[in-house]
Amino acid sequence: MRYHLSLHVNDLDRSIAFYSKVFAAQPQKRTAGYAKFDLHRPPINLSLLSAKDRPATRVSHMGVEVDSAQSLESWRERLEGVGIVTSEEKNSTCCFARQDKLWFSDPDGNPWEIFVVYEQLPVPENAQGCGAGSGKAKIENSGAESAGNPPVGCC
Repeated sequence: MRYHLSLHVNDLDRSIAFYSKVFAAQPQKRTAGYAKFDLHRPPINLSLLSAKDRPATRVSHMGVEVDSAQSLESWRERLEGVGIVTSEEKNSTCCFARQDKLWFSDPDGNPWEIFVVYEQLPVPENAQGCGAGSGKAKIENSGAESAGNPPVGCC
């Protein structure tokens, strides 16, 4: 099983370069207005379409959950190594779980998180929303806030 994510982007070449760095892969298919990344780690079929006469896709945020702190550290080292600025959260309590996270934004300002969950926490009976606790993510130096994208709070 693999997820499919299709995004309308303002600048296809810039987005291809960005996602090539994020996932350390080149698109499997490419036309003047389309690119497809056929990824297996993480298992995502990612399509990028030139926005042309429509706005770029806007989402709350996207993410990849990894299975260990070591895997998260590998992501951090690789993303920093290719010049993608990240913000990091340690021991964050968010979405009723204790976790560590990395944050960055794509060229259209869509936030991404790479995270590892260490412990599921109980959901209080009267809880509302995602249970944002001590960890409130900020996307620092990514241009996301200046692109009209407020800092992400929680899942």
